Amino acid sequence: MTASSESNSPPLRGKTALITGASGGIGLITARELARRGARVIMVCRNPERGEQARTAIREAIGADAQLDLLLCDLSLLANVRTLAEEVSRRFDQLDILVNNAGIFPGPLTITEEGHELSWATNHLAVFALTNLLLPQLLEAPKARILTVASEAHWLGEIETSAEARNAREKYSSFTAYCDSKLANIMFTSELAHRLDLTKVTANCLHPGMVDTGLVHPGSSPLMKAMWWAARPFMISPEKGAQTSIYLASSPEVEGVSGKYFKNRKPSRASGRSQSRPESARLWRLSQEETGVE
Repeated sequence: MTASSESNSPPLRGKTALITGASGGIGLITARELARRGARVIMVCRNPERGEQARTAIREAIGADAQLDLLLCDLSLLANVRTLAEEVSRRFDQLDILVNNAGIFPGPLTITEEGHELSWATNHLAVFALTNLLLPQLLEAPKARILTVASEAHWLGEIETSAEARNAREKYSSFTAYCDSKLANIMFTSELAHRLDLTKVTANCLHPGMVDTGLVHPGSSPLMKAMWWAARPFMISPEKGAQTSIYLASSPEVEGVSGKYFKNRKPSRASGRSQSRPESARLWRLSQEETGVE
């Protein structure tokens, strides 16, 4: 290959990226754009039909030779997350980019069969478990990146230190549960970046903007649905919402940057609580206990 052809090659050629929640919204756009840049993309989706539709849509958009693998997983159950990590480790020789994109806005209180509130299980515990289970592969990559989609809602979050408190029906609020899980995303990223400080793996998180992805749960309260519909005219498209994820996954400008919270492709200020080292370390220990993942 000549120097000229090397300079014209896709920037992510030879790299493998895994994206959760890749069947729609900003996950689908992120998967498409990383594939367009030459990456082999592992699309993790919950629904097989929607996953296949997403894979077909990407191939129609960028070409039939796009390298796309579809893995199915309901991330709300830790047993499924372990199975997913085992399959990734078995099938793929390398992993360069991990995009923890999947997330839900819960409706009425739902406790998983493993005993966790649904949004805590999906938005935080799955992120903690999957990242740590795939960390050996990421550490083997020349320069790996981990990014997690958080939210400005983290400013209103708190971390309940017991499942009993999180699962208490009399005090449950779907909005509060979502905010708590997004705070956990940022605290996890902060602690992870600290633990990876002397490695070639970076970890960052981001706020994608207020994106019109239909995130609100069908079972949400009438008030929550009314608030969502009132806000829709001010929301941005998934295309715009995915830009920071794409930037953090692929741009040479952020090579070596770690432990930051990004908005609009720029480092931004997160809440003081999210930056507390003692609190982040405490959350890490709590997450180890609840996931069984060291």
